[in-house]
Formats: sequence, structure tokens, C-alpha cells
Amino acid sequence: MPLYKTITVNEETSLAIWKVEETEENLWTGIELTPYCQNRFDGMKSELHRKAFLSIRHLLAKYDYTDADLIYDENGKPHLKDGKLISITHSHNFTGIIISSAEHVGIDIEMQRDKILRIAHKFTPFEEYKTLANTAAVVRKLTIVWGAKESLYKIYGHRGVSFLHHIDVQDFKFDDHKTTAQIIFEGNLSNFKIRFLEFEKFTCVYATRDKE
Repeated sequence: MPLYKTITVNEETSLAIWKVEETEENLWTGIELTPYCQNRFDGMKSELHRKAFLSIRHLLAKYDYTDADLIYDENGKPHLKDGKLISITHSHNFTGIIISSAEHVGIDIEMQRDKILRIAHKFTPFEEYKTLANTAAVVRKLTIVWGAKESLYKIYGHRGVSFLHHIDVQDFKFDDHKTTAQIIFEGNLSNFKIRFLEFEKFTCVYATRDKE
């Protein structure tokens, strides 16, 4: 079943994940793109990216939205015309969206891969993870931290924010499935709630912050 999982975060916020298993032709069923999005689609050389793009439109349909309800600002950040807040992600054969009427939201899906060990120092103090039992556990934790910071960046949206220097994710246990995080940038402090889940060697992290 392509609709892989839905999660009701609270009364105002929900997310959905799609596992892309269909052909590109099948994914076109019931989908009509705006000229802007059709132009974006036509420029995609990767079939994987095209299928992800279409699957996200099917996720929008689960919430009674069409492609025409989705607009992008000058930074490429997605917005919904009715004012609800949205974030979008894709990684390999998984895509996801989170929508809220009351909270700023961000979502990120990442494949758990050893290559994250090589770039960890660029986004988090690596010594924090030396106590973990094995490499697999380190990869899992680093992937959650990276996903959290990606989600926060999608919400915050200020250029110049450094994953390493400005975004702090509080430590957590895997069984908690949640933590908190802060962004301190240009003298301003913002607090966020972080939640995460793992499936099929992938990690999904989503962040929320109350509207001001």
C-alpha cells in the first residue's frame, strides 16, 4: 500500500508518509500540475525524483489539497493557499508531508547510512556519541540529529543559520521517540519539539513550534 503511515500529532497537526512503489505512469492518475510545477517536473532527469514529486501530490490529496493549492516562495519553501503550514520531504522511495493549522512544522526523512559518520563533525559535536554501544547505534543517532536539524532549518528559514553553531538538539534515548531543540541566532532564541520514528532503515524526524 503506497500510503505507508499517517500520524496525528495533535488536533491541529498531522503527517503522512508514502512508500513509492508505483510506476511513474500510475502515479499520474488523478494528478494535474500547475504550469509552474509542470515546468519543475519536466526539468527532473531522475525518475526517482519525478515519482517522489508525484507521490507528494497524492499525499496532498489525502488532505483534500491539489497541486494548485501549493505555492512556493522565493526561497523554494512550500506554502498552502489557505494559510495552513506545510513541510515536505523525500528520500529515495519514501516521501512525507506534515500539515498544521496551529504550529510551524518541519519534516525530514533520511536513509540510515554509514556515510553520515564522515560528515558528523560538520553538524554536531561528535564526542557526544562516543558512549554508544556500536557503530549502528551511532549512525541511528546521528541520522536523528541530522533530521532534526534539517526539520528545524525548514521551519526557521533564515540564511546563515549553521547546523553546528546555531542549532542544538537535546540528548535523547531511542525509546523516547522525542526530544527538544533550540536555535540561537543573532541573539534570538527559539524552542522546538522534536519527534522521530524509524522504519526500514530510514528515519523520519518532524519538528513543531507554536505560532507566535
